[in-house]
Parts: sequence; C-alpha cells; structure tokens
Amino acid sequence: MPRTTVDSATVHYRTEGQGPGLLLVHGTGATGDANYGHLLEEFTDHRTVILPDYAGSGGTTDDGSPLTLEQLADQVLGAADAATDEPVDIVGFSLGALVAVMAAARRPERVRRLVLVAGWARNDDLRKRLGFTLWRRLADVDPELYSHYISLLLFTPGFLANLDENTFHEAVGGAAVEEGTLRQIELGLEADIRELLPKIGVPTLVVGCLHDQLVPVEHSRELHESIPGSTYLEIESGHLVPAEAPDKLVDAIRTFLN
Repeated sequence: MPRTTVDSATVHYRTEGQGPGLLLVHGTGATGDANYGHLLEEFTDHRTVILPDYAGSGGTTDDGSPLTLEQLADQVLGAADAATDEPVDIVGFSLGALVAVMAAARRPERVRRLVLVAGWARNDDLRKRLGFTLWRRLADVDPELYSHYISLLLFTPGFLANLDENTFHEAVGGAAVEEGTLRQIELGLEADIRELLPKIGVPTLVVGCLHDQLVPVEHSRELHESIPGSTYLEIESGHLVPAEAPDKLVDAIRTFLN
C-alpha cells in the first residue's frame, strides 16, 4: 500500500479506479477502508478514489502529539497530491467532515467540491460534549462498555437490533481501545470550525442523518446554513450512515458530484 510523508507523519493511503480524483475522508476510530471500502465499486468506474488514513488510524504513523484539524487536512491532501495533480472532490464523514472543511480552507485550489456527512461546526453543545466525554472516559474503565456505548449512538434502534454479532463487530471494530482513536475523540471534543464556514467557496453538499444520536442532525443543518450556497439533504439513518444506509448515501454523493 502506498505511503507519503507529511510533516512528522507517514500517511498510509489507497487508490482505486480511474478518472477525476475523489478523496474519501473517514471518521473517528475508522479507516478509509472501514468507512468506505464497501462503497468503492460505486465510484471507481469513473473516479480515481483516494482513501487516506489520517493520524491515529490504520497504518499511518506520527509523533503521537495531540491532533489538530490542520495536521489532518494536510495529511489527507498529501495523499491526494501523491495521487493526482488535479483538484479533487472531497467526501468527509463525521470528524472527516471537519477535516474536509479545513482542507478547503487551507488549500482551496486543490478542492473542487465538498460533501460533508454527519459533521458539526461547534464544540460548545453540551449534549454532544457529554456524549463524547463519556465515550472517552469509558475507554479508561472497560473496553467492552466503551464499544457497546458508542454502538448505541452510532445506529438507529431497529438497525442495531437486527445486526448479527459478526456484522456488529465488523461495523464497530469490537471492544479494542486504540490510542489513536482516543486522540481523535479528544480532537472531536475541541474542534470548532464556525469561523471557516462562511469562507468556503466551492460547491458543497451537506448530508444530515435524521436519527443521529452521536452528532444530532441540527449540527448538519447549522453547517448548511453557514456555508454560502450549500445544498442540503437528510437521510433516514443513525450516525454511521455508510453502514446503515449506504445506497442512499451513494445516491446523494453521485447525484451531487455528477
């Protein structure tokens, strides 16, 4: 698998397909393959899909310091730079949506269009802070409780009730606590991109998840209202929409980008 060096990080990434670049940016505790691997065939027939793992995930290594959105944006754009010289479309999911916004703010010439899925703008929402703080603290108490807690927030009740045990563990990664994930949770607690949103000048689609219990859908609505000229839609899903409603998510992305 290819790697590229960005500052102190060695960034692991994957590319598939041919055509204009499509950069898929994963969420907290995931990898590019974990969030998007099952969707690749929907895009690779007409896109060069770039799947980076930013610091704290997959095979990417760095110095272990606290993460910033600026670092992660530079890392995913570093993977894009290694794959293509042309501007890319970026899809960012959850924390990846904030990374995508930062990428567009830092290097607008490299970004053609944005799709922001289940993201947020602010760090002062008490409901969201309580959820992220408990998630982080459970990692120090019991890995199984940590895993079960976040699973309750990632999926709608009906979807979770019908998962078999193997599919459940594939979707949430079992009970393991990864140090990189904890760094990403801590970044998610503090990240605030409100001042960047009015400056975003590329066509943007914001996708909200109507039944999201980790990042309530009001956060996606705020993103839409704050980004000039953005388009908005909602999907009937919990937070982990790439797993719960993949067909609807793919339709939304393809319709917007095409």
